[in-house]
Amino acid sequence: MTKNKTVLAWLDEMKALLTPDNVVWVDGTDAQRDELRRVAVELGELEELNQEKLPGCYLHRTNPNDVARVEDRTFICTSTKEMAGPTNNWCDPKEMYEKLYNIARGSYKGRTMYIIPYSMGPIGSPLAKIGVEITDSVYVVLNMLIMTRVSNEVWDVLGDSNDWVRGLHSRCDVDPEKRYICHFPEDNTIISVNSGYGGNVLLGKKCFALRIASFQGWKEGWMAEHMLILGLQNPKGEVHYIAAAFPSACGKTNLAMLIPPEYLRKKGYKVWTVGDDIAWMRIGEDGRLYAINPENGFFGVAPGTNAHSNFNALESTKKNTIFTNVALDLNDKTVWWEGLNKNLPENALDWKGNPWDPAKFNKADKTTCAAHPNSRFTAPAENCPCISDEFNKGAGVPISAIVFGGRRAKYAPLVYQSRDWENGVFIGSAMASETTAAAAGAVGVVRRDPMAMLPFCGYHMGDYFRHWLEMGKKLGDKAPKIFNVNWFRTDDEGNFIWPGFGDNMRVLNWIIDRCEGKATASETAIGYVPQPEDIDLTDLDMDLDTLKDILTVDKAVWEKEAAEIEEHYKKFGDRLPQELRDQLATLKANLK
Repeated sequence: MTKNKTVLAWLDEMKALLTPDNVVWVDGTDAQRDELRRVAVELGELEELNQEKLPGCYLHRTNPNDVARVEDRTFICTSTKEMAGPTNNWCDPKEMYEKLYNIARGSYKGRTMYIIPYSMGPIGSPLAKIGVEITDSVYVVLNMLIMTRVSNEVWDVLGDSNDWVRGLHSRCDVDPEKRYICHFPEDNTIISVNSGYGGNVLLGKKCFALRIASFQGWKEGWMAEHMLILGLQNPKGEVHYIAAAFPSACGKTNLAMLIPPEYLRKKGYKVWTVGDDIAWMRIGEDGRLYAINPENGFFGVAPGTNAHSNFNALESTKKNTIFTNVALDLNDKTVWWEGLNKNLPENALDWKGNPWDPAKFNKADKTTCAAHPNSRFTAPAENCPCISDEFNKGAGVPISAIVFGGRRAKYAPLVYQSRDWENGVFIGSAMASETTAAAAGAVGVVRRDPMAMLPFCGYHMGDYFRHWLEMGKKLGDKAPKIFNVNWFRTDDEGNFIWPGFGDNMRVLNWIIDRCEGKATASETAIGYVPQPEDIDLTDLDMDLDTLKDILTVDKAVWEKEAAEIEEHYKKFGDRLPQELRDQLATLKANLK
């Protein structure tokens, strides 16, 4: 409980609006969590799995109309449309509050209101922020207990402050026509109605950690980014930290939990996971950029996760995990999804709870899958075998390098370094990925996703780019070096040339060596590219000529790229910083 007047006033307003039958204050204790699990099973929101094989693990199925984030129903509600910018859906706050309150009014009747106090980041950390979410879903409460730090200590840290994010979630009728996920950055408020899917209702996730926090960081002088954080330990025991941003389907979680190849493991190299999805970064007292992972768990995509693709992620799901929309193997009450292994379960229920016939399974037809393609696991970060010792410390880790990346078949070299921070912001602002066969629509279509933040930036992206530039000026010569990677160059038959996965460590080593001034590079039209000899190919089935090929910069391809970047920039109008226009002009000149 709290005596904070701003919290209590808001809760009184919400109770009057929603009219719950009961109110439960969530305290984060094991005893209450166990009771909530029992209630969830009783209500049919969760199904208990085999507690010997998967202790503390449960299965949840969402409504089939509610299986993913809904970007067309996601709004940034600022006082002016210009503030939200051209990449966000906008609505006037007054109009949207009225609409949402009318939808939510009385929706908790016959239900319980759960009040969740949570900290994004270690409780009490100077880099952390506090939120309060109310929900009528036990599933949401149990997921928030995994994904955030929920405790009565949060109230102690908050004290009388009004610096906290209000979050209202109501399942209502799970009606897709009345589904809205709305953010009011100027009010520190999030409202989600008519959804039960994690990405729309775990309001600490993308809603707070990126859309609201990016706005807060803009106003307060820090950064909320869609980035993994990893620590790379060399044989001397020294650890350097990297923050990296990738659009979806580019191996972000795999990189965050990378296992070095055997040759480098034997030499003593290790990777430590600080975060797999979000980084909050502030300038420290020593002038360097420090990052925390504001989350406390992993909200991972299940299909394709296996012992080979991401051993550490799979290990993280072995206890106290909630699986959503995966298949249930009835033989031993465990879970299964496409890509977990090749042993198709003979006696299973699909993600909708219907009997599944493996004989009808067709890999190319998603409607025959046992698990939904966007099925998820919510797993405690502490389960991860390579979780960093710094994860819970709250001081943040100093970032040596920022890495951008995308899936490009022919254009980007394996790795290159920006000339400076400003050039690095240009590289991030033009980030793009090509669609794959797994995505809807045509294959190979280029989609721009600046800093991997396109769906998550809570204000005008032109102002967001300017904020990046201003942060660079504050950091000065202590700014992290900025790089771009592309694990996805292909040969003429469409086969990937670089092996990826653990072997990406070889590229990360060059990146750290560049930050330390230990590795050479060649200047090209786009930035600094490694000397092929500086990428360690020991024990790798690749010759130097092949490596040279994926480090080349094709000027003809890049001239086309420059023209596409120019078109991309037009949407930001006069809010696009002049520095980025100048960077584009420099690129064009370098290509001539």
